[in-house]
Amino acid sequence: MNLTFQDYISISIHRTDLVLTNVIKSKLAPFNLAPEQNLIMMLLWEKDGLSQNQLVEKLNKDKTNIARMAASLESKGFVKREHCPNDRRLMKLYLTACGQNLGNEIIPIAEQFNNHVTNGLSRDEIHELERLLLKIRENVQ
Repeated sequence: MNLTFQDYISISIHRTDLVLTNVIKSKLAPFNLAPEQNLIMMLLWEKDGLSQNQLVEKLNKDKTNIARMAASLESKGFVKREHCPNDRRLMKLYLTACGQNLGNEIIPIAEQFNNHVTNGLSRDEIHELERLLLKIRENVQ
């Protein structure tokens, strides 16, 4: 065995992801929002009316997973799903008033969390980290 446990970059990334996920999960719990669901909401707060297919592409998730999360968000009253009038096969998600108001509470939390995570990193270091993580994802895909 040439590598020790500490040498595997994939383990280091995984451990970091677990810590990040656990922290954001605790911050979102009072709002009845799971971290994965929050990703959909964040995209909708940026651009309302995305189709489930667009969410599949942006989040790199399978259609079934996105459909399940969208149904859950709809049952919580955060989004409304509607068939696209031009193509009945497409389902679009729209924020409800409740979902829009939720953004007023969650976005500041997400921004504060991002600032906490990147504390002590320069803009150049953040860009370099993003570049390296993209390279790793491309290597694996």
